[in-house]
Amino acid sequence: MSKPILIEGCVTSVASALEAQKGGAARVELCDNLTEGGTTPSYGAIQEARQLLDIELNIMIRPRGGDFCYTDLEFKIMKTDVEIAKELAVDGIVFGILTPDAVIDVERSREIIELAKPLNITFHRAFDRSADPFRSLETLISLGVHRVLTSGQRPSAMEGINLLAELVKTAGNRIIIMPGVGIDETNIRELITHTEAREYHVLAEKQFDSPMKVRNEKVFMGYNADFPEYKINITDWEKIRAIYLASQSY
Repeated sequence: MSKPILIEGCVTSVASALEAQKGGAARVELCDNLTEGGTTPSYGAIQEARQLLDIELNIMIRPRGGDFCYTDLEFKIMKTDVEIAKELAVDGIVFGILTPDAVIDVERSREIIELAKPLNITFHRAFDRSADPFRSLETLISLGVHRVLTSGQRPSAMEGINLLAELVKTAGNRIIIMPGVGIDETNIRELITHTEAREYHVLAEKQFDSPMKVRNEKVFMGYNADFPEYKINITDWEKIRAIYLASQSY
C-alpha cells in the first residue's frame, strides 16, 4: 500500500497556520516576508504557533531575501535562530546555503544540521538555484537531510515536472522530494501520477481589505509602490481542503 499523500502548507502567520490545519494540512512551514521568498518568522509567532497547532511545525531559517550565499554574520544569525527554534519545540527547520559557485555549502550545512538535531531537516528552494541538481541531491543525502523542497529548477512544479520525476526516482527511499510552487487542486493529481512524490508544499491564500478607514495612498512602507498595503493575505482553508481531497482521491 502506498504511503498517503502529505500536504504541507506554506504560511506566513499563526492565523494562516491554523487555517492550513483546518483545511487538512499535516504540516506547515512558517515563514515571514513571502514576497522575498520567505525569511525567519518572529519568535512570538513561532511560540504561538507551537502552542496552538496540533500538526507538525517547520520553521524557515533564512536571514534575508535574495541569494543563498551568506556572510559570516548572517550565518551566525542563522545558527542562533536554529537554537531558539529548538527551544520553542518546533518539529523541523527549513534552510539552504550555497557557495558562490552555486553548489551546496557542505561545511555550513553540516554545522546547521548538527546544531538542529534531532529536528527534521528540509533543504529549501536554494536547491533550485544550484548548478547541478543531481550532484546537489547526493550531497544532501550524504549530509542526512530528510527532505528537499523543489520546483524542479523551474518557476513552478508543473514546469519542472520532468526533473521532479527524475529526482524522485533517483532519491528512492534515501530522501524525500517535495514538489512546491503553483500546486493546486487542478494539477496535484497530474503531479502525483507523473512524479510519484508523496509530499507536496502548497500556498493557498485569499485576500481581504484592511480594517483601516483612513488611508494615505501616497505613502508606501515597502520597496514596491504597487504592493497592496491595505490588503491582508491569509491561508484559504477551503483551497487547502480542495487540494487535500484531490490528493487523497488519487
